[in-house]
Amino acid sequence: MTKWVPRYDGGRPSGRHCSHTWTAEPAPLSKTCTACAARERPPGDLLLCLTCGHVGCGDSSPGAHAAKHFDASGHPVARALARGREWAWCYEDEVYLDPLSEQPAPRSAPRPPESVWEYPRPPAVRQDDRLVRVECAGQVVAETRRSLRVLETSHPPVFYIPPADVRTELLVPALSGRTWCEWKGSARYWDVAVGDEVRADAAWSYPRPEPGFTALKDHFAFYPSRVDRCTVGGEDVTAQEGDFYGGWITSEVRGPFKGGPGTLLW
Repeated sequence: MTKWVPRYDGGRPSGRHCSHTWTAEPAPLSKTCTACAARERPPGDLLLCLTCGHVGCGDSSPGAHAAKHFDASGHPVARALARGREWAWCYEDEVYLDPLSEQPAPRSAPRPPESVWEYPRPPAVRQDDRLVRVECAGQVVAETRRSLRVLETSHPPVFYIPPADVRTELLVPALSGRTWCEWKGSARYWDVAVGDEVRADAAWSYPRPEPGFTALKDHFAFYPSRVDRCTVGGEDVTAQEGDFYGGWITSEVRGPFKGGPGTLLW
């Protein structure tokens, strides 16, 4: 799988969201645009369909066969085949995509210390542009620079990841039912299933969050203790103690933290 991120302005002044940022990397079915070759016409820029491997000419060609393939198949994303041109185009959402590097994330600059006892209650929701990554059973399950960080008194932050940046095909509804948060509402739980390996209740989401927390709708949060690795800005996360709270402890966050023995009534 390849992870893509929408280009900063998406090729448009206002920017654009994309719901197809995880793609396969199929082998090309041909070396050129066969429709152009049949007409003995040199193709324009070649695009590879990232669903089926079809190769077609881009919109700069008179045939625009890559776009016609989308019209016929509904396959949304095609990437440039020319050497040195690392980009893709999502026909459905009409946005340019750039590959997210699979190299280890560079460490972000240190942030000022934050005491969890200065976090508010009710919790606050804050955007975070650091690279957040969740890994499990040898797979990157989620990766984003668009997380939402929930800050609540006595708790390390919880990072919520947009569904477009999560490999949702690896998530299976859990059998454990739901829990209720007095602030955010009813939480639904998810198993992470990679091949034969299943991590029960490793993630949760709020399908219908309470007013004040609607930004979290359908975002996913992960228990660091139930997957193999979580990182924020290249830094490994330490899990909050306990089997209920899912806070992420990084170097800038200061405790003491709720979750351990004797802290239930904090």
